[in-house]
Amino acid sequence: MQVPLWFALLVVGYLGVKLIRPPAWLVGVLLVGGFLLADSVFAPAINGLVK
Repeated sequence: MQVPLWFALLVVGYLGVKLIRPPAWLVGVLLVGGFLLADSVFAPAINGLVK
C-alpha cells in the first residue's frame, strides 16, 4: 500500500493536534518556521541531516 506523503503528514498532524492539544500559536510558529527554513540557506544542511 502506498500512501502519498501529503496525506500521511496530514493524518499525523491531525492526530497530534487532537491527542496532544498544543496551543494554536505553537502550531502556527512551527508551520511558519518550517516554511521559512525550507527556503533559507540552511535547507541543504537540514536536508543532509534528515537523509
